[in-house]
Amino acid sequence: MVALFSAMLLMLTQQPASPTPTPSVIVVNGNAQILAVPDEANVRLGIVRQAPTAQAAQDQANTVAQEILAAIRRVGVPSQQIQTSRLVLSPVYAPRGAESRDAPRIVAYNATNTVSARISDLAMVGSVIDAGLKAGANQLDGVQFGLRNDLPSREQAIKEAVQEAQSKAQVMAEALRVSLAEVLEATEGGVSITPVAEPGVVGFSARAVAAPETPVSPGQIQVQASVTIRYRIMPKP
Repeated sequence: MVALFSAMLLMLTQQPASPTPTPSVIVVNGNAQILAVPDEANVRLGIVRQAPTAQAAQDQANTVAQEILAAIRRVGVPSQQIQTSRLVLSPVYAPRGAESRDAPRIVAYNATNTVSARISDLAMVGSVIDAGLKAGANQLDGVQFGLRNDLPSREQAIKEAVQEAQSKAQVMAEALRVSLAEVLEATEGGVSITPVAEPGVVGFSARAVAAPETPVSPGQIQVQASVTIRYRIMPKP
């Protein structure tokens, strides 16, 4: 009898527990886009020189790059906001016929030296570009506008994305004739910052000292955020 009771007790303890029912949920995505006025710019100016030897090409590019650096400093950009951002030295090969089996032959070298300047006063952007061109720059990699402190804009975009998700969830709950309960999960999908339109420089060429300043329009910065929220739902009372 004791053995039978023990066997029954063992069977009862080995029975799996009742699974917890999966809650009914609504999953919504929220997106937001806000506009901000940029307060800094990054200008990239460079010099490309070609010479028969690698050393000669590099020396020529370095000489002009030093002149570009000095010219940008004279305009008023602090030295700590100017840096060399790209150095490239590459061979130039002689043209080869379609059926040529000869090894590639180097006939010259291209040296590239690019200078990057971070500008806090956007009114100086045109002057910096012109100063670099007059100093010998023959490459302009563009002007990138941004925000020195983008945290407030990021936070505002996330808040608006959450508000949109909440609104969507409420509309869905009403259509389904259920009630929203607590939030089960909230996930940030990421925040991105991009210019609304590609701002640019009008007219890139060597110009006389008396020529008008290169016009630059900073435009606006677009801050985008997305979130995903899971709500538990329950029948309406």
